[in-house]
Amino acid sequence: MSGRLGPKLSTAFLLLMAASLSGVLVYPQEKSAQQNIQRIKEFRERRDRFFKEHPRSPLDDSQRGNFKELAYYPIDLRYRFEGKIERYKYHIMNPEYYANFLTNKGVKKRYIRYGKFRFQTNGKEFKAQLYKSPGSDHLFIPFRDRTNEDGTYEGGRYLDTEIIMPGYKTVIDFNMAYNPSCVYNEKYICIIPPEENNFDVEIKAGEKAFKK
Repeated sequence: MSGRLGPKLSTAFLLLMAASLSGVLVYPQEKSAQQNIQRIKEFRERRDRFFKEHPRSPLDDSQRGNFKELAYYPIDLRYRFEGKIERYKYHIMNPEYYANFLTNKGVKKRYIRYGKFRFQTNGKEFKAQLYKSPGSDHLFIPFRDRTNEDGTYEGGRYLDTEIIMPGYKTVIDFNMAYNPSCVYNEKYICIIPPEENNFDVEIKAGEKAFKK
């Protein structure tokens, strides 16, 4: 029997030895978790910078002067879900094709019903309805849960996600849930989450209520 290692085995062996000598072994699943946590941190950092520095920040000048950072729940990857979108295939003439959302100003905003996404938390299965703004490639999820008025904004929160092709897959990460802009400035028009996205569970992830 030859004592030589094949090229693939040799490469894997060298990588394992290098990791061992450095004192750190990072397994693929652990590395993926670290990357997901880093994405959440970067999302929050960008949002904080926008509120503090951007001319289109919903905060007024006096609020920005005192602003440090938004309040968030600790990152918890149990509230991150990967899966396939169950597409709706409504014809454009079908009344179900569009969803007309009520807003805090009384006017309505129109979105396209794109599909639904099933996820499980606290031993229960839920269906998140996904919407798409005409002309946008991103999906929008306005939702309410049992933390509203007890940790998060009473009117509900929002999530954005994207379509991963092929296969119409997506990631819904409640660690990136955020408050509507009208929470910070009443001049903004904000969608009221529909009853079909009212989740009867506490989702202790994402942005908390804003304290002025």
